[in-house]
This record gives sequence, C-alpha cells and structure tokens, in this order.
Amino acid sequence: MNAKRVLTLVGFLVGAAALILQFWLSIPAYLANGVPLPAALVRFFSFYTILTNLTLVLIYLSDLVPWGWLGWFRTATTRAMMASVMVLVMVFYHFLLSGIWDPQGLSKIADINLHYVTPILYVVWWALMGRRGPVAWPAVPVMLLPSLIYLAYVMARGAMINEYPYPILEAHKLGYAPVLLSILMVAAGLAALLAIAVFADKTLPRRNT
Repeated sequence: MNAKRVLTLVGFLVGAAALILQFWLSIPAYLANGVPLPAALVRFFSFYTILTNLTLVLIYLSDLVPWGWLGWFRTATTRAMMASVMVLVMVFYHFLLSGIWDPQGLSKIADINLHYVTPILYVVWWALMGRRGPVAWPAVPVMLLPSLIYLAYVMARGAMINEYPYPILEAHKLGYAPVLLSILMVAAGLAALLAIAVFADKTLPRRNT
C-alpha cells in the first residue's frame, strides 16, 4: 500500500470515527431533552462542522473506491474548495467558539478531532497527495456557493423555529443587521481563502491521477 493510500485511509478513518462519536454523543442528548428523533437528526446535520467533515469523509472514500456517485468529490474544484472551508472551520472555531464552552471527556475528543485534527489532516493530504488542477479563478464564486446555500438554509430554519447552530447567527437575539454583517465578513474571509486555494492549486505540483 503506497503512502497516498495510507494517508487517505487514515483521513477516512479519523473523520468517520469523529463523526460517529459526535453522533453517538449528540443524538441521545437531544432525545433526553425531549427533542423528537427527526428533529434531532435535522439539528445534528445543521452544523457546518458536521456537514464539512462528512464531505471530507466522502472525498477520502472517493479516492478509495471507484463508485460513480462519488464523482463530484473527486473533482479538483471540490477538493480545493474543501481545503479552504476546513481552514475556515478551524479558525472560526478557535477564535469565536472555543472560548464559550468547555467540553469534557469524549466530547472534548470529538471536538478536537472535528475542529483541528480533520482540517489539518485534510489540508496536508490535499497539498501533498490530493488530485489538483486545473482550477480557474472564475471558480471562486462557484466554490463559495455551497456555503452561502448553507447559510440561507440555517437562517430560514432559524427564522421559523428560533434555533441557530452558532451564536453569531442568532437573529432573534442580535437582530438581522448585525447577523448580516457577520455573514458578510465570514463570506469575505472564505472568498479570500478560496482564492488562496486556487493560487496554491496553480502553484503546487499537479496530481491528476
């Protein structure tokens, strides 16, 4: 087994284990608080961290198996996008969220894995081993679109049930103007990271196979 496959397998296993652990911790906690199972599942999959880490697992899986339905996860654009997104996940969590709660035990293990280990591991994998190029500059708005769709979804859901996955999105408490400003700042930051990823894609050696 070559080094690329080993690192891909490690990324897949670490990511899948972290997601399974977080699922095992979160769903029973939601149910214990009276949240019905369908609503608990929707709440769990409304976190950007969960969705992005799930995407990483599918990217790794697309390199390990030849299944046709994983084609989108094999594209250079998707993989460059996720390198930027995972840096955003790590930076956003570290500076804006890590100080407002203190997980313990297994929750801390899941927390560290989902917000630090999997982002770093993926960026290293993408830079050294992942399929790249060519990714054109006009792809930046396209790569930004999934995150904007996510934000539109959580804001619409929050407006209906007054429940938001992250404090900076709590429009029912903060008002829509401050929340919109926060969204624009995060979107601008992600756009900058996406541009860096495109530049890296053009600079780093090609790996098309």
